Amino acid sequence: MHDPMWIQAMLGTHIAAGAVSFVMAPVALSTAKGGKAHRRWGKMYFWAMAVVAATALVLSLYRPILFLTLVAIFSFYCSFSALRVLRQKGAVRGEANVTALDWAAAAITFLSSAALALCGLVRPALVGGLGIPAIIFGLIGVQLGAKDMWRYTHPPKEKMFWWYEHLQGMLASYIAAWTAFLITTVGRYVHAWWLWIVPTAIGVPAISLTTAYYKKKFAPKAKLAA
Repeated sequence: MHDPMWIQAMLGTHIAAGAVSFVMAPVALSTAKGGKAHRRWGKMYFWAMAVVAATALVLSLYRPILFLTLVAIFSFYCSFSALRVLRQKGAVRGEANVTALDWAAAAITFLSSAALALCGLVRPALVGGLGIPAIIFGLIGVQLGAKDMWRYTHPPKEKMFWWYEHLQGMLASYIAAWTAFLITTVGRYVHAWWLWIVPTAIGVPAISLTTAYYKKKFAPKAKLAA
């Protein structure tokens, strides 16, 4: 039986938005950070990812697939928090500019990610037998939500904290996009749980190295400011 037209349209929108995000991310990364071009392409990437997450959520509920539902929440939060942190640069001075929306998003991500990890640990069947990926993604999501809620009540000590949070969040959302791409293409022929974590295994070290690079780059400026 064929899917309803609206599901087919939703899937088409999902694929189109995913294609846009794949193009916009490297374009934004290649432009001068903080410049007009970077902000323009970065916002286009964010909204593309918002469409990807929203359509993925609807599609996963239609099937239904609990794993994809919870991962959709986690992946969108990465880009959401990366964008919101740009409004919270004053947190280092005690001016967090945190709203109820920020708290709600962090709390939902924390709880849904905890549920994902718990399902992977206790009832892998609930997440399609993908116990290990569920635990890994769940723990990462828990850490992201908890870290942000901690920052909302504890002013960060690093002046450029927002730069690192923005960078890490955007790259993490891109990792999630690559994961989805691999599963929907290569995953049709390779049925293995480790395929879900290949982008994470590559991306997390890349995020760590990039963050370390910028921390070293900003260190002299931070000392001069002090």
